Amino acid sequence: MQDKLKKNGIKAYIFITCLVDTFFPQVGESMVGVLDRLGVETEFPDDQTCCGQVAFNSGYQDDARVVAERFLNIFENAINDGSGKEIYIICPSGSCTSMVKVFYQELFRNNSPLLNIMKKISSRTFEFTDFLVNVLNITDVGAEYSGKVTYHDSCHMLRELGVNNAPRELIRSVKGVEFKEMEMSDACCGFGGTFSVKFPEVSVSMLDEKIDCIEKSGADTVVSADMGCLMNIGGVLSRRNIPVNVMHIADLLAKNGKTD
Repeated sequence: MQDKLKKNGIKAYIFITCLVDTFFPQVGESMVGVLDRLGVETEFPDDQTCCGQVAFNSGYQDDARVVAERFLNIFENAINDGSGKEIYIICPSGSCTSMVKVFYQELFRNNSPLLNIMKKISSRTFEFTDFLVNVLNITDVGAEYSGKVTYHDSCHMLRELGVNNAPRELIRSVKGVEFKEMEMSDACCGFGGTFSVKFPEVSVSMLDEKIDCIEKSGADTVVSADMGCLMNIGGVLSRRNIPVNVMHIADLLAKNGKTD
């Protein structure tokens, strides 16, 4: 598979979220490690910043548009690198990926030049697990992990991108994993970015329900594709001394990977 991908000339530009960049850099490193293991060439545009989602979700569309324009310019320059390879933009977050693929359409629908650029960028932007399964047609990346694993569907990834089966297929292919589907896996964890700050009582109630479902699953590890959700869930698990690990799916797939 690695030789095939190298022959086909697959190249991935890495799009890293603010949370990963600031608090969980190992997630980005894990994602790059998995792609490298599979023979996908990677490159990181180091002048990238936020995609604008925080401002957009808070109702500041003009501010979000300024940040989004910068994002589009940076990644347009990246994908026009003249390499002649099949180029994608890969992100370890369903939330930020949906900002680019779905909500940029609201920001740039009346701006023809940027609309064309946005369409080109969004068509090449994929969430990590979606890219592995539905673009590369890979479910077994050579990972190994001993444990009972359950999966939390993040809202944007499921509802905006429609990515449901890909992460589950990848988890089930990890050697040593016993997959335990939790009840209400598609229910929101209550994070929602600024939602958890503006409506803490509602957020906590939603999170309590999610924690109950995780415990009932019997899993010792909860995996998701968005660090915002995992940060929210992991905080309560830690404070309540509940012995369940939280892990981004990129970290899981990077565990004990086979290398050439």
